[in-house]
Amino acid sequence: MSEDSLRAMTRRFAQAGRIESIWLRGARGAWPRAVTEARALAGLGLEGDRSAVRSSGRGGGRRQVTLVQAEHLPAIAALVGRAAVDPALLRRNLVVSGLNLLAARTLFADAPLALRIGTEVLLELTGPCEPCSRMEAALGPGGYNAMRGHGGVTARVLRGGRLALGDAVVCVDASKREG
Repeated sequence: MSEDSLRAMTRRFAQAGRIESIWLRGARGAWPRAVTEARALAGLGLEGDRSAVRSSGRGGGRRQVTLVQAEHLPAIAALVGRAAVDPALLRRNLVVSGLNLLAARTLFADAPLALRIGTEVLLELTGPCEPCSRMEAALGPGGYNAMRGHGGVTARVLRGGRLALGDAVVCVDASKREG
């Protein structure tokens, strides 16, 4: 396979994704609060979430927004022996369905990708969102290992704006800062 065809394939997705739920935590250890919409703040995170407050003093970080794949929730549930898993337990900001989040991370430094959410927000995926030890308490024994490989991704807010439940999530060319 040529590099050109690999580059083309990494930019092609079968469909747009969709925001299934939005979660904000105002403070460390606080229980996540489900909201129907939120405001992404460029270089900071989601307004009302502890990540935006934490990032503001350091010029932004790589973990401004966390996203998890909705399709991974049944896998996590099966791995901890539950019928279902409440996404609030996973402590991620956005639950996205229909788009492979891991595939939306840039493979080529000279061809950056981003996620456009709705019509305003642009996120750059920065890496995996590894589980923390709290998953043992939240999901029970083995919760940490159930989340490994299913914990989602972290992102930086390139362009802020409003995002809401049901918004489309589309992988775009970040170098063009598409709208």
